[in-house]
Amino acid sequence: METISKVRAIGGSLMVRIPKDLVKMESLKDGELVKLKVEKIKESGFGIFKGMRSFSKEDELTAHE
Repeated sequence: METISKVRAIGGSLMVRIPKDLVKMESLKDGELVKLKVEKIKESGFGIFKGMRSFSKEDELTAHE
């Protein structure tokens, strides 16, 4: 099973939380060893320019002058 979790700092270490439904599905117990595959996720830029108006035809025409 695959899931996405956020890395958190605990003391001097980093921790990744395993969601409860994944723990149940895999029948994981405290102290068991698990194998992790770590990949960084690229963050989407969607919504970073809140309040900015949409581009118009005039904007497109003047941008290339």
